[in-house]
Amino acid sequence: MGIRKSVLRGMEVGFLLFCNWIRNWQVGVEWLRSMKASPLLWRISRRKEPAFGLWSTSALFRVRRLLRQNGNTHNRFSSYAVEQFSDDEYECDFENQKPSSSVANIDEWRWKLSLLLRNAEEQEVVSRDKRDRRDYEQIAGLTQRMGLYCQNYGKVVVASKVPLPNYRPDLDDKRPQREVSLPLSLQRRVEALLQEYQDRVEFASSKEIGKALDNSLAESADDLSSSGNQEPWHDASVMTKVLQRRSWRMLNLQRSWQESSEGVKMIDFRKSLPAYKEKEMLLSAIARNQVVVISGETGCGKTTQLPQYVLESEIESGRGAFCNIICTQPRRISAMAVAERVSSERGEALGDTVGYKVRLEGKKGKNTLLLFCTSGILLRRLLGDRNLEGVTHVFVDEIHERGMNEDFLLIVLKDLLPRRPDLRLILMSATLNAELFSNFFGGAPTIHIPGFTYPVRTHFLEDVLEKTGYKLTQFNQIDDYGQDKLWKTQKQLIPRKRKNKITALVEDSLKASSFDGYSPNVRDSLSCWSPDSMGFNLIEAALCHISRKERPGAVLVFMTGWDDISCLRDQLKAHPLLGDPNRVLLLTCHGSMAASEQKLIFDKPPPNVRKIVLATNMAEASITINDVVFVVDCGKAKETTYDALNNTPCLLPSWISRASARQRRGRAGRVQPGECYHLYPRCVYEGFAEYQLPELLRTPLNSLCLQIKSLQLGTVGQFLSAALQPPEPLAVQNAVDFLKMIGALNEKEDLTNLGKYLSMLPVDPKLGKMLVMGAVFRCIDPILTIVSGLSARDPFLLPQEKKEIAGSAKSRFSAKDYSDHMALVRAYEGWKAAEREGSGYEFCWRNFLSPQTLQAIHSLRRQFSFILKDAGLTEAASNSLSHNQALVRAVICSGLYPGIASVVHRESSMSFKTMDDGQVLLYGNSVNARYQTIAYPWLVFGEKVKVNAVFLRDSTAVSDSILMLFGGALSDGDMPGHLKMLNGYVEFFMDSSLADCYKSLKKHLDELVQRKLEDPARVDIHEEGRHLMLAVQELVSGDLCEGRFVFGRVAARRARAAAGQDNGGNGGIGDRVNPKVLLQTLLMRAGHGPPRYKTKHLKTNEFRALVEIKGMQFVGKPKKNKQLAERDAAIEALAWLTQTKSKGEGISVNDYEDDGSIPDVTDNMLKLLKKAPRRRPGVPGHRRG
Repeated sequence: MGIRKSVLRGMEVGFLLFCNWIRNWQVGVEWLRSMKASPLLWRISRRKEPAFGLWSTSALFRVRRLLRQNGNTHNRFSSYAVEQFSDDEYECDFENQKPSSSVANIDEWRWKLSLLLRNAEEQEVVSRDKRDRRDYEQIAGLTQRMGLYCQNYGKVVVASKVPLPNYRPDLDDKRPQREVSLPLSLQRRVEALLQEYQDRVEFASSKEIGKALDNSLAESADDLSSSGNQEPWHDASVMTKVLQRRSWRMLNLQRSWQESSEGVKMIDFRKSLPAYKEKEMLLSAIARNQVVVISGETGCGKTTQLPQYVLESEIESGRGAFCNIICTQPRRISAMAVAERVSSERGEALGDTVGYKVRLEGKKGKNTLLLFCTSGILLRRLLGDRNLEGVTHVFVDEIHERGMNEDFLLIVLKDLLPRRPDLRLILMSATLNAELFSNFFGGAPTIHIPGFTYPVRTHFLEDVLEKTGYKLTQFNQIDDYGQDKLWKTQKQLIPRKRKNKITALVEDSLKASSFDGYSPNVRDSLSCWSPDSMGFNLIEAALCHISRKERPGAVLVFMTGWDDISCLRDQLKAHPLLGDPNRVLLLTCHGSMAASEQKLIFDKPPPNVRKIVLATNMAEASITINDVVFVVDCGKAKETTYDALNNTPCLLPSWISRASARQRRGRAGRVQPGECYHLYPRCVYEGFAEYQLPELLRTPLNSLCLQIKSLQLGTVGQFLSAALQPPEPLAVQNAVDFLKMIGALNEKEDLTNLGKYLSMLPVDPKLGKMLVMGAVFRCIDPILTIVSGLSARDPFLLPQEKKEIAGSAKSRFSAKDYSDHMALVRAYEGWKAAEREGSGYEFCWRNFLSPQTLQAIHSLRRQFSFILKDAGLTEAASNSLSHNQALVRAVICSGLYPGIASVVHRESSMSFKTMDDGQVLLYGNSVNARYQTIAYPWLVFGEKVKVNAVFLRDSTAVSDSILMLFGGALSDGDMPGHLKMLNGYVEFFMDSSLADCYKSLKKHLDELVQRKLEDPARVDIHEEGRHLMLAVQELVSGDLCEGRFVFGRVAARRARAAAGQDNGGNGGIGDRVNPKVLLQTLLMRAGHGPPRYKTKHLKTNEFRALVEIKGMQFVGKPKKNKQLAERDAAIEALAWLTQTKSKGEGISVNDYEDDGSIPDVTDNMLKLLKKAPRRRPGVPGHRRG
């Protein structure tokens, strides 16, 4: 009989599942009614999803799991109550329940994932089961085979139809939740100032309207009077005659130079270049076509000769003064070096007809006709001159590098060409991928110029090992990064769990290759070759071989970044041969170095001294070191990639492309036959990608999107879809969302008043906003220093041998205010004071500062100051509040938001967490990394980068009040006094009156700032909003960060609300006080861990719970579900801890339900637990309900 009943119940459940599957739930319900189904099935039927009328995947899975666990035993099946099917109860492990095996668990996941794929409404499966964390590797493999994505977030396993980020704040129970507390006297002062401001605004509203009307009438009169006094433009015919005379004068000067002895020699040299043979064809193509694509190999002369050919042709035809040629270069050192070279070939001083313009530096005059500049300079010009009026030719060089500015410039120029049919665009590439650019411009003609390089002998790793006799072992491939970066050295000893881009390519290539023609030593070396290491010892061996056995000539070594360059330089200086200054001149070249330091690589060394240059990939193109004969290529470059899913830039070394390898090799054959030592096998080289990934696809697009909107080029997504290779939509959306968050764009993606100012500033939008807010709040001087320092290289030097002393010197500038930015301000001010006394160099030497970088910061300050003055944002009193460090800290926060990290103190350390990345670390050279504790709850940072983990660079600590007033938008939470920020990631809890004060203050402050940005000349926020500004200064200066971080606050309230809903809203425990929450709060505040619960399912179909505290166990009474059982156990524990009832009485649930109050049991409990709490003034011990 029992078997028959179990079979019938199985048929009932099966038919119900089938009805759910065909989405006809009503059919199943009617059938159950007609068949008089068991009460259990009726309870199951009521658990359907109300939104879709279907079961969720998790609900169906629970029914299936229920049937499998109970087999054919009807009694066990029917004993499960309805509560067992609730989502909250499902994750619990009962004491008498055996854990299922991994095989069964994977089988259940396979069924769950199949349902997920078939259900279009559901997107992911979320599980908190311990078994899933145990079997995560197998579950991840299963999801991958089924075309899904899987991620483990601590205690949660998620399978999804879409890619998952590395961190999910919605699944993090420890995300930042902050209890905010202020001294009552401070709150009252701020409220009084705010009320005074509101009263004055209401009183003056009518007066302001009349004043605005009078001003508008006066403006109209001024406009009419000024329009009548305008002077007419010079007559066009007069200007034409002036230009004609200038053109004849230029022609005479050019011919006289060409006929001079020096000019004849220079012309003979120029004729020897391959580009000269194609001169007439090039000029003819440029004259006939609006766009021409020219590819030329290294040494053909395209960069220096083609712009000259056009200029000379225009001068010879008598149109010299009418032409205006712009030639862009990807790097400032390239623009400067090429301009200097071309001017010398023309026999002129730099700045006459040939000039250059780069950031912070330039040489040009009124007669300059050929200007070499960076791509960013031309883009800045397009902001104010969208049609490039007066420009006749634009050369875009090195387009094969696919920099973001270059790709953006090509889109803008393509849009400009129809409006300027007389404009000529010449694209120049060093590689043979001209077809890509030709097709982008509608089939523009292409011309190839063969290169003029001497033959270069190529040696790959197997050849280098054979030639030098060097043997690779497991230990001599470990790169030494010094004592201060011991972790980086030790990391090389740890085997990788996962393949990266470098190792994956090597393994595949080596498996398909054999080295039969090489000695056993070479084959043994290749078998243990470690591609992850840079190979400092191997580079040293190659340089020793070249210095001892090869002919004279300079050596160019390609490295990945400054850390590798500086560490290898230190290692070579300690070598007896390579460190001898009488035999070797060791130089470095990096993009962050000052231009004066970079130029040293072009100088010739003394006789019998070999020059060795350690450089990054910036030495691949455009710049030519004439005496280079040998090239050592490590095959890697540190490339910035952008993880749009996690919204995090990554700076990791990766293999270069074959095109880059050919460029590096070509550096050795410019002046004589050369040799190139590739420190990787030939088979690996053949596995390289042909070309590098464009920068547009591997960097954040914040600045680019702002430029697109400032140029009025339509929607960002539509404009970027016209790129050669459009970026992924998620990266574009991240940039647009960021610009909206900082206030540069409105909801319609139009530029706001703030966005218009940001587009004028040649800095990142975050730093631009900091400058604007510094001018508005009259603390511009320190902000100018901070923004200039973040735009230039870090002025604090950290030499390897004196790292600790240098770090201490930087900490002294910090003055224990927990701010890298304020340390920079004090260092700059100290340097300026020393400069006035004539001891600037000594000050820099004593405090480990770079005088070149400080000088660059000084120049940037002046440039930014001029831009702000032209925009009308600065005035005479712009520095009246620069002494207020709390206000300066607030302005830093306004600029760096949303780059915020919470600072949570643990017993012996601190943890930092951001919204996009979760747990993060601080760079070792940050002053905040040297502190054991930070007296602020938040850090704001301007840059983060993922290396092996996510690191925050320069940071400043801020208070709760600064973040709420100068951060992003605040929204109301789920209860009075609950505020949210960053889409709910950051939550604040406080008294409701204090929350209202913050919201009102922020609202009025934002409105006042917007009025200032609309009309900066007429609105003075420090006069009109005097009391409001006093309230802001009072609050940001008086907030002593007396609050604390709490966790699970909102989650607990929602759980109580859900429990109250389940009880029918009849005043159960859920809508009153939760004894479990009370017990955990008391224990945590006493410094102990949370209580542990164990629940047992009784044969009476009831639940009994046990709670364990400090080794003591308290058992509650049997209850109808697990939740009530655990609460009853918590009540028993509270009764013992508080000693409020005599033995045997206990505490009933109704004792809490009468008035919803919570007994004050903190002191009594602490007396029993023998642990004194750390109480802060102004923080309440408990909150009601």
